[in-house]
Amino acid sequence: MQLVSWWLLIAVGVVAPQWDPAAIADHGTIELLTVVPEEGEHWSTVWFVVIDGTMYVRLGPRAASRIEKNSTAPRLQLRVSGKEVHQMRYEKAPEMAERIAAAMGEKYWTDFLGTPFRKLGLSAPPLMLRLVPETDS
Repeated sequence: MQLVSWWLLIAVGVVAPQWDPAAIADHGTIELLTVVPEEGEHWSTVWFVVIDGTMYVRLGPRAASRIEKNSTAPRLQLRVSGKEVHQMRYEKAPEMAERIAAAMGEKYWTDFLGTPFRKLGLSAPPLMLRLVPETDS
């Protein structure tokens, strides 16, 4: 009977989905939920890459500002395909900037459009984050 109950919980979505960044590496975007006192909850849709089994995001000024003001820092929720929600924490990862940029350029063909602005300093430097499931410590 216990096995039936476990499968029922999985079937109705009560059990959180297993975190596997490699399984979603080919998705186009993910969503990050931040809570900013003046704005409340906000889901930001962002590009991401998986490098060596770890998920990274490179955030522009608006999403970076929400991260900096996030009242749940360093925690946030990550949503995949509009349904799977994972409890995550984020860590700044400036040391990964070159690898993240290269991976973004390979994954997203339009990424080259922002490169001149970043190189010339015409836009704020992007914020590089490593996303880690909350269960990992």
